[in-house]
Amino acid sequence: MEKTNSDITIGSLFRNKVIRTLLLSTFFLQIGIWVRNYSILLFVVEKTNEDPVAVSLISVAEFAPIFLFSFIGGTFADRWRPKRTMIWCDFLSAISIFVVLLALVFGGWKVIFFATLVSSILSQFSQPSGMKLFKLHVKEELIQMGMSIYQTIFALFMILGPVLGTFVYQHFGIDVAIAIMGVAFLLSAGILFLLPKDYEIEEKAESTTVMQEMKAGFKYVWNSRALTLLGGSFAAAGLALGLTQPLAVFLVTEQLGLPKEQLQWLMAAFGIGMILGGGLTVGLAKNIAPQILLAIGMSVSALGFIVMGFSDLFWLTLTAEFISGLFMPCIHIGINTMILKNTDSAFIGRVNGILNPIFMGTMVITMTASGWLKKTFSLVAMYETTALLFIVGVLILVPLFKGAAVLKKSTEV
Repeated sequence: MEKTNSDITIGSLFRNKVIRTLLLSTFFLQIGIWVRNYSILLFVVEKTNEDPVAVSLISVAEFAPIFLFSFIGGTFADRWRPKRTMIWCDFLSAISIFVVLLALVFGGWKVIFFATLVSSILSQFSQPSGMKLFKLHVKEELIQMGMSIYQTIFALFMILGPVLGTFVYQHFGIDVAIAIMGVAFLLSAGILFLLPKDYEIEEKAESTTVMQEMKAGFKYVWNSRALTLLGGSFAAAGLALGLTQPLAVFLVTEQLGLPKEQLQWLMAAFGIGMILGGGLTVGLAKNIAPQILLAIGMSVSALGFIVMGFSDLFWLTLTAEFISGLFMPCIHIGINTMILKNTDSAFIGRVNGILNPIFMGTMVITMTASGWLKKTFSLVAMYETTALLFIVGVLILVPLFKGAAVLKKSTEV
């Protein structure tokens, strides 16, 4: 009987037009984004003779909009119609790409940073609109499975993306790379026309200002126990990841005593684990509450960092990276599903815009301090502290476990 229900659920998932359309759009967006990231990186490195300041500006253009526009974009995503918002964002990204291409033709290469900045800003409006469409058009029991497949696409491009971006630039140059980006964004915009028509926005008796809606968003999160606890868990995970993310190369050179080039194998093991984990989670997601899924992912990540911190054996560190990658989709899927299941559709954008900067902000704090901390403390201490922070993140979620058990019991009845 369970097998029949499982078959029906999986069949319903792939029959859902919104999920199919969003996944296909995401596929083309990922092509554009990864070709953009690596082609622009290699182009700037070549143009500036490896100037670290110029290279760092690429990351600034990519991540700064998350702080500056995430909540603003989320607020407007709640005010605007999601389908129309996503189409316009992809279309404007493509236009900005072709403007950059035109500038390159006339020799203004520094405008290349504009391509990353504009598409990164627009994604802060588009991404919450996509989550809103999930909430509006996807049955609640299918949301977690849909997010599993969504994350698998991201994991796949973590492996293929750098290869694709590097190949395009090395074989065809920056002009063709820019053109591919523009076409990819246009294809994504065209595919989004297949989405169902936006619901008519109900006229409000009293029109609200943007500032009033921003305040309402903060109040909504503060009054939701699940979202508040998720924000605390977010902060712990951000602090944890930022602490060791810049130190991976030292794990190879100091802890393992190997050439820095061996880092690529650790990254590959993590990426392969993510791809497999995303596929496995599709089958498990329907039976596990999202907060439990998130806690499992964070617990295994903590265990992985403990092993990586103490290990001086390459195969053991490689195994820890693979297992951490295998359970990383549990974290992403658990977070997105918790947001969708605990948020009214009218607040999806603002909730996303509040929680995302919490994660990014805490990560940047420890990322900035990690170099100084490494000089003061040992590499082992850094990795074990990261594991401890992940455990703190799990403990913050504990109050939600009882509700998950009650919910599962009631659904079984």
